[in-house]
Amino acid sequence: MSFLRRVAGLSLRGRVRRSDIREGLGVEPLLLHIERSQLGRLGHLARMPSGRLPLGVFRTCPTRRRPRGRPRTRGRDYISRLAWERLGVPPEELMEVAGERAVWASP
Repeated sequence: MSFLRRVAGLSLRGRVRRSDIREGLGVEPLLLHIERSQLGRLGHLARMPSGRLPLGVFRTCPTRRRPRGRPRTRGRDYISRLAWERLGVPPEELMEVAGERAVWASP
């Protein structure tokens, strides 16, 4: 935000909100940009042939026992939750919908 504030020619004393600065410069929030790129990467994974290593890593399930406590969130779980919240795609249909390029690239 300090960089965007300098580009806009503002200082902290001006007390301008972050959202107003981003809107004025036409810059989207970083978290939104990261989520879009992750969903785009899922589309690439869904269209990959079955023998490719990245697809195999994405689909693997750990076989050893996990330590006590809350389980860590896997990448697959995070992406499916993100697709459910942002796009309304249920986790069961995620790979089928992501495999269709015309549908997946539209949002």
